[in-house]
Amino acid sequence: VQLVESGGGLVQPGGSLRLSCAASGFTFSSSVMRWYRQAPGKEREWVAQITSTGSNTYYKDSVKGRFTISRDNSKNTLYLQMNTLKPEDTAVYYCYALRFSSWGQGTQVTVSS
Repeated sequence: VQLVESGGGLVQPGGSLRLSCAASGFTFSSSVMRWYRQAPGKEREWVAQITSTGSNTYYKDSVKGRFTISRDNSKNTLYLQMNTLKPEDTAVYYCYALRFSSWGQGTQVTVSS
């Protein structure tokens, strides 16, 4: 199982980023997928979840209306569209395959002026 995140970077408050998570080594369409994040000095926290078919999505309250999780099972890729970013969104973002309890290496998102 391999998960590789990309798309992080430095963005100003109010800006947008789109994270991607490329999956390989397993049947991507069989697994619920999640995004987590970990800010400096804090515990890793759940951000969003999407069912295996993409029919249902769930969000942490603080990102509802700003973040959108999606997936393309034909491309074995998970996405997180992040809009109206805030400094408190600064963290390393990780994708997670629930069925296989597997993590990616993370991608840094920094929101700062």
